[in-house]
Amino acid sequence: MPSAPDAPSLALSDDGQRLALAGDWRLPHLPALAPRLVGLRPRSPLAVDGRAIAALDSAAALALLQAIESAAVPVEAVHWEGFADPHRRVLDGVLKRRAVLAEMEPRPGRNWLAGIGERTAIIWRQGADHFNFAGETLVALLELLLAPRKLRLRELTAQLEQSCLNAIPVVILVTLLIGVVFAYLLGLQAEKYGANIFVVDGVGIGMARELAPILVAVIIAGRSGAAFTAQLGSMRLTEEIDAIRTLGLSPMQVLVVPRVLALLIALPLLAFVGLVASLIGAALVADAMLGVTPPAFADRLHSALDITHVWAGLAKTPVFALAIAIVGCRMGMHVGRDTRAVGLATTSTVVQSIVSVIVLDAAFAVLYQELGI
Repeated sequence: MPSAPDAPSLALSDDGQRLALAGDWRLPHLPALAPRLVGLRPRSPLAVDGRAIAALDSAAALALLQAIESAAVPVEAVHWEGFADPHRRVLDGVLKRRAVLAEMEPRPGRNWLAGIGERTAIIWRQGADHFNFAGETLVALLELLLAPRKLRLRELTAQLEQSCLNAIPVVILVTLLIGVVFAYLLGLQAEKYGANIFVVDGVGIGMARELAPILVAVIIAGRSGAAFTAQLGSMRLTEEIDAIRTLGLSPMQVLVVPRVLALLIALPLLAFVGLVASLIGAALVADAMLGVTPPAFADRLHSALDITHVWAGLAKTPVFALAIAIVGCRMGMHVGRDTRAVGLATTSTVVQSIVSVIVLDAAFAVLYQELGI
């Protein structure tokens, strides 16, 4: 077996102007050399003798240069002697790279106004991309209306199971607890004035018009929207989407349309389930805390909660679903081709979807106010 290269060593002359190197100067041996490099005190001009070096890599060369410069000896005042051609090429490469970096001007810092402008431009571009993708999605849906045979029922069924059926437990749990909390907070105030029964009005109208649709949309944004991005991003990463195009199929029809339709069907149903669960939670609190029995709660709910409020809340959910599906699918279809990009896109999808839902809900509030609903 060939013997291992000698351990690296260095010897500085008494006058500090000659440094002799020997042994294996490579990355694995740098920890042993570090104390001696830190304590190195050469003087200018310095001659570095590399005749006895057995091996040299860029990491060791960089460490040597940094040690020399830290002793206030400029690299220009160093004479390199006796280095073999391979070692000299490594050393020259490190020197050249350091010279290039030294000549680069530091990037000027941006002020807060430039940062705001840059972020605004990014948001504008993302919004434009979302609108373009929404147009492509609507075109694909119109093509499906003209040719219903293009609908992939198996994929639609699978997405409905994932987005709707599997989401029912978490929707019921969250909305039930929100109904409990909402009724409890209203009850604390109503009880002071003996208006216990009016808690039913507040919970019923509030959950039907606003809280149930928004809560369910937020749950679906974090659940299904992120899943769409992760699934499509992984398919793009493994070039499955390119394979679909190669087969002469449309990725919009194969991948996007079933997910959009599934969410358009699922979100109104889940919002209704969430509304019922929240009312059940509120009824439990009203019975235990306010003395409003379940029959009295149901009777008051029947008279106070007009069906218009229910439809006003459910009418928003298809728009929420379309926004979540478009954001999730677009982020997945245009994600970068690396695993880190998939993770970042998934996180961004959740944030963008939730913000979109809140903005749309505010727009619906203004619209309902103008329409007198």
